[in-house]
Amino acid sequence: MNDTERFLILNMIEDIGSVRTQELLKHFSSLENVFKASQIQIEKTEKIGLVLAARMQQAIKEINLKKELDLIKKHDVKVITFLEKEYPENLKNIYDPPVVLYVKGKILPDDKLAVAIVGSRLASFYGLQTAEKLGFELASQGITVVSGLARGIDSSAHKGALKAKKRTIAVLGSGLANIYPEEHIDLADKISESGAVISEFPMTMGPNKGNFPRRNRIISGLSLGVVCVEAAEKSGALITCDYALEQGREVFAVPGKVDWKSGFNDFKRH
Repeated sequence: MNDTERFLILNMIEDIGSVRTQELLKHFSSLENVFKASQIQIEKTEKIGLVLAARMQQAIKEINLKKELDLIKKHDVKVITFLEKEYPENLKNIYDPPVVLYVKGKILPDDKLAVAIVGSRLASFYGLQTAEKLGFELASQGITVVSGLARGIDSSAHKGALKAKKRTIAVLGSGLANIYPEEHIDLADKISESGAVISEFPMTMGPNKGNFPRRNRIISGLSLGVVCVEAAEKSGALITCDYALEQGREVFAVPGKVDWKSGFNDFKRH
């Protein structure tokens, strides 16, 4: 078993996550040592304890890694761990970077220059049009457009970048063998051809409600700034903006009807 496979297993264990994985690495010096350790030794790791140590030991025995690896191969997905050079630099610098990224397509060094566009799933025609124009204009300037493949603003931003024939990255709240929403499977395929579709979740993971806040921290973490277009109170888009602020990113909001007077130079900055 290699370290990538060990990371995949840890990533599939409930409540382990990035911070605890880093604690395990710090405590045991290597993943090989983590997997050789007894439950009593694992219990002594900071932030782990008895319950998680027992769960880890059981999961390591029971997880069907071959099934996961077969799906990774079938869907032409690459796995990048947070210890590899290819791991996105912007994302590596957040508090809890994903242990692994499942990637369909390619993440490039130039993607460091990235801006996220997020907003309502139930956007107005104006909002959809604005998000698409923003995606097109930003991508045309060599900026990678990051969003979440959701209905509404997200998909419009991706489409704008694709119209510019430039790069866009879609971050999913489900596994790459379970694209959500289903009507965006074709869009995801187009994005992967010239950019990347990524997820931290195992291949068959469904779009569980709790996945999306985790997904949102990746959207902001990949980006230098986040542009919000039409977002309701307590929406996922505003959660992304909160993460961006915590991560030291810029946050922008599009005011109503920006295009009637001075176009896209009229952003409000927060």
